[in-house]
Amino acid sequence: MRSPHHITTQPGTNINDFVASVFVASEAEEEEDEPWAPPNHRRGGRRRRKRFAGLPLALKAVVGVVVLAVFLTLTDRWALLYAERRAADELKARMHLSAAPEVDIDGFPFLTQLADGRLKSVKVTVPDVAADRVTLARVTATAHDVRLDAPDGPTSVRGAGIPRLDGDVLLSFDDLNRELGASQVTFTGDGHDRVLARGTLPVAGHDLRLRADARIGRDGEHGIATQIGGMRLDIGDLATYRPGTRASEGLHLTRSSAARLAHETKKAKALFAVPAVIRRLGVPDSAVRAALRSDTELARVTGSPRFIHRAMRLNLIDLALEHPALLKRLGFDPSLLNALPRLTRPVLADRLSLGFRLPTPHRGELRLRDVRVEKDGIRVRIEGAGLSVGSTPGAP
Repeated sequence: MRSPHHITTQPGTNINDFVASVFVASEAEEEEDEPWAPPNHRRGGRRRRKRFAGLPLALKAVVGVVVLAVFLTLTDRWALLYAERRAADELKARMHLSAAPEVDIDGFPFLTQLADGRLKSVKVTVPDVAADRVTLARVTATAHDVRLDAPDGPTSVRGAGIPRLDGDVLLSFDDLNRELGASQVTFTGDGHDRVLARGTLPVAGHDLRLRADARIGRDGEHGIATQIGGMRLDIGDLATYRPGTRASEGLHLTRSSAARLAHETKKAKALFAVPAVIRRLGVPDSAVRAALRSDTELARVTGSPRFIHRAMRLNLIDLALEHPALLKRLGFDPSLLNALPRLTRPVLADRLSLGFRLPTPHRGELRLRDVRVEKDGIRVRIEGAGLSVGSTPGAP
């Protein structure tokens, strides 16, 4: 049997060639039995670089364009955020706001719009703007096709022209409750144009229950008007005051208060002792004399439905002027009787008025489109044209 290293020589073979052939065969066997070793990464890296170098030129160009686009997009967004913050600070200073408004500039890319001097649209949200007696909880306006005044380039913007603007204003019920009601009157919506006012109103040291209804509507193209109706002040369950001069208005006993006269003998006799009152109540003289002699007869007369109805129709304000002592006997505070006539319809309406007017712009026109009552407050839609902010060409 031949060994693995057996090499057969042919006759005439040179000894040097024979030794060389043995050495080559032995080296080949050693390479086959060589143990595992980790790969040479540097050598592989060179191969990968060679492969990348072999990529087509078009693919390299695409990668470069993508990287450039990402860089330009980030630059554009950074410039946009910077411009929005500068605009918010400028509006805060010009409008004397306690907090900077929110500014949102629409359109992409921003830098090309800035270079062109026109912005597609700019949305501004301003919280807590003072308007007459109330605070507008939020004003949101969007300006379209804004034209920038930048005579020395995009970095020198001095103002802007606003060809068209639309937005809305919210008068929050929470703010109305705090500012008009002084935490004692609550305003709530009731339908698309009606607001209910409920609460208490201090009058001459008494907290009277207040009820009123307000109809909300436009006052021309620049203001909101409120028509206050259904106003009444309840003095406990003793009487109800409604401002006005009609027969149903003034100070009147409640039904329960008039019915109690049948059981409160002293008050009933004080009432029957005034002939002018008896004539207004329509009680015959014979019935009056019988009632004054007999408590049973007095209770029968004052407890009748006819007497209760007529007692409720008495205007106690007029009665107080003629017979102040009688009203005191019926349980009324004289100071309250003196204060109520001063709470006329205009006075109460002014306390509950929700109206306001839009400011007059320096240039252009700003007007109301419609008014509606919502769950959280009164919302007013506005529109404008030819407006300007800051210094713009052609502005007076």
